[in-house]
Amino acid sequence: MVLFRRLLGEVLRSARMQRGMTLRDLSAEARVSLGYISEIERGQKEASSELLASLCQAMDLPLSDVLRDVADAVAIEEIAVGVVGATRIASTRPTGDVVASAA
Repeated sequence: MVLFRRLLGEVLRSARMQRGMTLRDLSAEARVSLGYISEIERGQKEASSELLASLCQAMDLPLSDVLRDVADAVAIEEIAVGVVGATRIASTRPTGDVVASAA
């Protein structure tokens, strides 16, 4: 199973390290607990959209870049586990039940 929070954590850690920032640096700049950032990077905690925006701003990194990188990582994992191509067309089709309307 592909875990979004784990892949998001990997992308955030990589971005932080590429910028030469420590957890302490990021924590101070984003005003987020060092321990919480660590848990997010390890995929143990979910990041709210506000927190994610704060982390991205602190790293001078567009949120769209982070989300794109996570989406790419999800796609790679889906290919690895054989999820790609298994679209759920049948689950989106109507059941065939007819609902009468008094229009």
